[in-house]
Amino acid sequence: MRHPTRLGIALAVLIATAGCSAASGDGSAPDAKPADGASAAASSVTSCGRQVSSSEPPKRAVALDQASTETLLELGLQDRMAGTANLKTKIPARYEAAYAKVPVIAPKIATAEQLRAATPDFVLAGSSDLFTKDRAGTREELDALKVPTFVSAVDCPERNQAGKTPFELLFSDYENLGKVFGAEKRADALADLQRAAVAKAGAGASKVPQGADAPTVVYLYSVFNGMPYVAGGTGLPSEMSRIVGAKNAFDDVDEDWPEVSWEEVAKREPDFIVIGDLSERGRPGDSAAEKRASMKGHPVVSRLAAVRDDKILEVPGIELDPSVRSVHTLGLLADGMKDLGYAR
Repeated sequence: MRHPTRLGIALAVLIATAGCSAASGDGSAPDAKPADGASAAASSVTSCGRQVSSSEPPKRAVALDQASTETLLELGLQDRMAGTANLKTKIPARYEAAYAKVPVIAPKIATAEQLRAATPDFVLAGSSDLFTKDRAGTREELDALKVPTFVSAVDCPERNQAGKTPFELLFSDYENLGKVFGAEKRADALADLQRAAVAKAGAGASKVPQGADAPTVVYLYSVFNGMPYVAGGTGLPSEMSRIVGAKNAFDDVDEDWPEVSWEEVAKREPDFIVIGDLSERGRPGDSAAEKRASMKGHPVVSRLAAVRDDKILEVPGIELDPSVRSVHTLGLLADGMKDLGYAR
């Protein structure tokens, strides 16, 4: 997310293995297993306008954030990872064994020195801001060292020109990484399963009031120094809202996670509120309970019908940023709208 307390990205969800038998009750796949042996074929994909070419599948990949780490673990590529960095929450239990095999090169954001010490042959990140001179180094600098780099298509500045939704851009990441690592079957299976999850979440959208009568929602991500950060029009929650037939109350703000005032939240009069629970991060105001208390204690926000009538949904905060587990929160949103009476 694009504010000072940006998180990595999260997990607990719908993911499949190529050739797995059946998904578990919550739609998630069995525990991650090593990918099939990589083919020796060269690959070339496009990542944020740059051609990423490899003569053979990477053997020492480094993931610079949690989103990228968990994607590689879901694809069963832990044996071809030389490092990970910048995890903001606990690794889910289903990935613990695989994650234990991966060296942590930096507990927070990796520096160029820490990255180079890992001798990677491929580096990936969920956001381009990790590839800067004062962090891991620019993509140009790593290219000069013959180290290919990959940035999630969701963060690519040119993403809107592609005409794809944020979820489709996320799925294209899986497919491109599958090509790079020679794990196409598993990557395609993951993308197909999550496409089905998106379709399922949107199945009831036509039964939700449309147009001016569509229910509006405010996504409360974090409270930093007493000020709320909410989902703006460029983040994944706006797409989630569209899929389930709701409207993000801050769609008109051209940011992912803008800081706003509590008075502005009240002015938008949302029909319901989605709280991102960031309890694992452990900062003041991160937990869902603290956010509820902030709203109920505010002289203006407390008078909102959504607060008075407890029309509040709680979801894992980290899943509101694009990641391999974002479809899980999309499903929670769809189910929550039914529980609130907005969909049949």
